[in-house]
Amino acid sequence: MTPLAPGSTIGILGGGQLGRMLALAAARLGFDVAILDPEPDCPASRVCALHLCAAYDDPEALARLARMSGVVTLEFENVPAGALDILIRLGVPVAPGAHALAVAQDRVEEKSFLNAAGAPTVAFAPADSPEAAARATAELRGRVLIKTRRDGYDGKGQAWASSPEAAAEVFLSLGGRPVIVEAPAPFRRELSVIAARGWSGESAAFPLAENVHRNGILHLSSAPAVVTAGQATEAGRIADRILSGLDYVGVIGIELFELEDGSFLVNEIAPRVHNSGHWTQDGAATDQFEQHIRAVAGWPLGPVAARARVEMENLLGDSVQDWTAIAGEPNARLHLYGKREAREGRKMGHVNRVSPL
Repeated sequence: MTPLAPGSTIGILGGGQLGRMLALAAARLGFDVAILDPEPDCPASRVCALHLCAAYDDPEALARLARMSGVVTLEFENVPAGALDILIRLGVPVAPGAHALAVAQDRVEEKSFLNAAGAPTVAFAPADSPEAAARATAELRGRVLIKTRRDGYDGKGQAWASSPEAAAEVFLSLGGRPVIVEAPAPFRRELSVIAARGWSGESAAFPLAENVHRNGILHLSSAPAVVTAGQATEAGRIADRILSGLDYVGVIGIELFELEDGSFLVNEIAPRVHNSGHWTQDGAATDQFEQHIRAVAGWPLGPVAARARVEMENLLGDSVQDWTAIAGEPNARLHLYGKREAREGRKMGHVNRVSPL
């Protein structure tokens, strides 16, 4: 792809906080941004050049976005696949592509792809009935995690089961939709790697982050994580296999389980900028949002070295009301998303607490 010149327009499907931060990063590089999002007051709508307020699969809105954009990207993986098909038929480059989206939207497809790409995961089995969920649980021999194949995020759409009978009940409690049944991972901590790949195949990975979740939602990310040189190399290899296997363009988030022997299993991938990469805004030479814009626009990737140690904390619900105290901390860098209503568990912003390496 010929690099987009400053002044070009980048289209983004999705206008939440990730779309907002992508738009801000694009503006720093001289790009205009057009957002397509059905919410009239979405966070990105107030920082972009144009907001197309329409459904993601609205043909007229997609045609308008395609006409004005040099490339179209996305801020979340649950965009209807048909929207990308329309954009591709209209001739506008889309990054990441439809294959990456299809893989990430279905947990069985995702784990099947990962294993084929040489990125190991826990044992798993698909199930589309209570009986199939019970059989899969019996075969995996023990406590299992059952997740809907599609649409789950932040701990939603999943539950544990300790027996085949319980698995059948969990299947029904999740709406009777197709699920994936996963063996538990005997991990000692959760890590993630944020990586990027350009149109010509060049790639770069940021230092790993160590993550702590509460109630299925990321609470803290600390980076750079303390890992061995071998672990850092292996995480980079895993990222390269995934990026190459998907023919990926843009930034991707890869969640890892570290086992007792120091090896990794891949938990899941996110074909977009990722919550555990927010530390890069104040701790890396190039942040993940600028890196994504560089990649999809055909620019050279930026340097990924850490320049500070960062602890990123998500601000959920009413915790955002502490903004005055946080803003007064000398080592804190506050990032608020402009959401009008604070609800329990809703991501309202994050704070990066910075210290020297």
